[in-house]
Amino acid sequence: MKGEPMLICIPDISGFTEFMSETDFELSSKIIPALLNQIIYTNKIGLKVSEIEGDAVLFFKTGEMPSLENLIDQCRIFYTEFYKELDTLRKKHKTNKDAATIPDILGLKIILHYGKEIALTKVGNSIKLFGEDLIIAHKLLKNKIRLNEYLLLTEGLTKYYKDNNLNDQFDWGSLKQNSTEYDHVGKINYSYINLKPLVNEE
Repeated sequence: MKGEPMLICIPDISGFTEFMSETDFELSSKIIPALLNQIIYTNKIGLKVSEIEGDAVLFFKTGEMPSLENLIDQCRIFYTEFYKELDTLRKKHKTNKDAATIPDILGLKIILHYGKEIALTKVGNSIKLFGEDLIIAHKLLKNKIRLNEYLLLTEGLTKYYKDNNLNDQFDWGSLKQNSTEYDHVGKINYSYINLKPLVNEE
């Protein structure tokens, strides 16, 4: 099993646990798969799906990487199309008493990481990813950011795109810096930006 450089992208539905516990199963069993499908279908830059993890999609890309501009634009598409689907689902299921809460509870956060050594291996019919960089990407779903919806870019990713001026890619806000300490992997530095203004632009 040989590791290789890889882009990791994890769009993760925030509010998932609350939504599952506070809405009836018939509604939640329709809403969550529809939202996950919307995320997968709006992939425009050739990301591959490794697996669907309940409330998140684990995308990866090897070989030629997208430009930073195209990558950020893809994240913008994930987010705005997610909200369009939320609104469509709210209207579609309006006869269900819980439908009105769909846009209030659910949201989206996106983790972007570039790892230097992640391995691909086949388990059954699925392609599984292995490596410390994958662990880092997953751990960053739990962090110190005091927002429910954001785009997070790890230091590994920003170093890969170091020749680009990061702040030029975001016309809806500015990047902020933070870090989180994790057992076994240590301190991870990252940048992040609030995604919520993108909905207000619509």
